[in-house]
Amino acid sequence: MLYLVATPIGNLGDITMRALDVLRTVDYIASEDTRHTGVLLQHFGISKPQIAFHEHNEARAGARIIGLLHEGRDVALVSDAGTPGIADPGFTLVRRAIAEDLAFTVVPGPSALIGALVMSGLAVHSFTFRGFAPRKPGPRRRFLAVDGAAPHTLIYYESPYRLVALLRDALAVFGDRQAAVVNDLTKRFELVQRGSLSMLVAHHEATTPRGEYVVVISGAGATRATGTDDDASTAADAEVVDGQE
Repeated sequence: MLYLVATPIGNLGDITMRALDVLRTVDYIASEDTRHTGVLLQHFGISKPQIAFHEHNEARAGARIIGLLHEGRDVALVSDAGTPGIADPGFTLVRRAIAEDLAFTVVPGPSALIGALVMSGLAVHSFTFRGFAPRKPGPRRRFLAVDGAAPHTLIYYESPYRLVALLRDALAVFGDRQAAVVNDLTKRFELVQRGSLSMLVAHHEATTPRGEYVVVISGAGATRATGTDDDASTAADAEVVDGQE
């Protein structure tokens, strides 16, 4: 059996009992970063052989894992954080397992995109997860424009180095919509900032972004950036909320 095991996105206490049971009983653990996973395993007193499985060796490592599954071995696949396959390696291995009729399952757990969506205060009944935007400005704006008319809440992952660029381009493409920037979910300095895109751009231009970010943007026609009662609590400025400063 192949197990796709979700791991904590920050707080190690968020790991599930089932995830720990699986990690303790499988024959091998395939890891995006064996050193990172080693810290997790050591914290919970687990000792298992690891196989490096990342974007640069997916084909070769995937073939080894498929071979182990054919031999009747159990393998757990983990990424550095969250669910394997979601903006992390794992999709190609799932496709190979399906093609070769090998059993696999998901061990669910923490998810940055779901946590950020709920904490954003934006509509949760319908949303689109878009992952990481392209690095270069032109492709990034075209990437954003695909969803320009979509009524669904939009969710993006971004690094601290390109956060401001993403927010600027989102403002240019979407207009001044309501949005939220969620930083380091479940960690000690978890941060949620809500406001219009223009306010969020101004705030992050004046600071130095650090950590991992999720950007949540309201869909087309959801709300105006200013001028409605619903916006009154967030339109004053793009301040840190939820007790964090």
